Amino acid sequence: MLNEENIIIKNPLEVDINLASVYPNLYRTAMSSLGYQIIYGMVNAREDSFCERVIYPNHRSIETNTPLSEFDIVSFTIQYEQDYFNVLKILKASNIPLKVEDRLNEKDNSYPLIIAGGPCISSNPLPLADFVDLFIIGEGEVVLDKFLDKFKTLNNPKKEIESFLDIEGIYLYDKLVKRMIVSDMDDAFHLNSPIVTKTDESDFKPALGNSILLNVSRGCFRSCKFCMSGYLYRPMRETSLNKLLNTAIDARDKTGLNKISLVAPSVSDYSQIDELSKKLLDLGFDISMPSLRIESITKETLENLKESGAKSITLAPESIYTLRKRLNKDINDEKIFQVIEEAFKLNFNIKFYFLIGIPGENMVSIEELVEYIKYINTLKNSITPKSKIKFSVNPLIPKSHTPFQWMGYDIKDIKKKIRLMKKELKNFDIKFDSPKMGLIQYVLSTKGREIGELIQKSIPDILDKNNFDDLKIDIKQWNQHSKGYKIEDDLPWKNIDIGIKESFFKKQYEQLLNDYD
Repeated sequence: MLNEENIIIKNPLEVDINLASVYPNLYRTAMSSLGYQIIYGMVNAREDSFCERVIYPNHRSIETNTPLSEFDIVSFTIQYEQDYFNVLKILKASNIPLKVEDRLNEKDNSYPLIIAGGPCISSNPLPLADFVDLFIIGEGEVVLDKFLDKFKTLNNPKKEIESFLDIEGIYLYDKLVKRMIVSDMDDAFHLNSPIVTKTDESDFKPALGNSILLNVSRGCFRSCKFCMSGYLYRPMRETSLNKLLNTAIDARDKTGLNKISLVAPSVSDYSQIDELSKKLLDLGFDISMPSLRIESITKETLENLKESGAKSITLAPESIYTLRKRLNKDINDEKIFQVIEEAFKLNFNIKFYFLIGIPGENMVSIEELVEYIKYINTLKNSITPKSKIKFSVNPLIPKSHTPFQWMGYDIKDIKKKIRLMKKELKNFDIKFDSPKMGLIQYVLSTKGREIGELIQKSIPDILDKNNFDDLKIDIKQWNQHSKGYKIEDDLPWKNIDIGIKESFFKKQYEQLLNDYD
């Protein structure tokens, strides 16, 4: 049984635009997505519009149980490439033709306009170009109101689709577009009335719990070579301390929530993080920091988290030092072990993230990584045997708009390295991401419009309500797209301007190759 507070209900007949905001992943993930909740708040703040939520695997709205096909606009918020499959499943289950051309050919113009946005869409929307009418590139606050205003003026938006090109940040296939971001974070849309979920079912409990999502910053200044978001949302922009405190107080007054989840690419990089944490604690809030950057974690940061009642933190050393440095994550082991020791002394549980498949990595590197993980375990046992540690090992996935965008993906190499690590770390609490899913994510991240057919082929002809997650994956076909690009190749996302010159990425990539040649 799912009950929610702070949802918004309007009469669909009394507004000009009925928009379905669709999240193609599970409820617990959707309701911890800041971007998804921003869209809900922004659209419903307009008197002329009503935004309802549709969350996978459902294809009717939560607010009024309206079928997806009856909305004017269907807007997908996509944070993970693997959710591209779910986009097509939701459309198919709603009896909406999958392809743009098929919807356009309908004489009665009865189907909704399909739009999409989110980080992976902003970086490379090409794999979904056959299925989505238009894309929003960048942060939605800058584009959304202008888009809705334009929509109201058009008699047939699907047939007048190029009219939207007047708006910066709107992308149509093969057109030039500039990524848009909020310049002043105090002017961004801050959630002061979040939806509160009431349920005993674990599937409907938000991943971050019922909490106030406080957006402390966007963008990053670190330039880790594998991180798409780090380049996509440059520069780093911070919300002022007063704005954050006022938003937190306002949200608590409206919801009764006392838990704060600080949201940023790296919360500990916020320039006033310790002052913010202390002030929130003084105001009686509990604090969660889902994203911490090792080199900016201080003892005070950890102590504030502990005082707030936090029991666990997440750290990402990524690899051994030589490979970590190659990723432009130049954190020495002394600093990492210092943070780990301080965390263990405060009895934190720690989850560690590591990458494999880094350029220049070999089997000797993997053996060194195994010893590195064993040492962390020894460190824990010497300080706090009661604390729990978990390890997650993930294939590095080259992404568009990063120095790794020309690289391929070698599934055999990844499998070989995972086999060695599993053998050496049998008794550890360690999870390995699937090499097969890594391949699929690589293809979805770095290939063009031609991949649309492969995505569509992976959707079952008949959707099984009891097994909606089912896919028809022919891994051999996907592996045919595992090769990288030559440095002189035209890349599929060449028309998307994120504010960084291609020559910068080329220089970084060539430097990377020279480092281990």
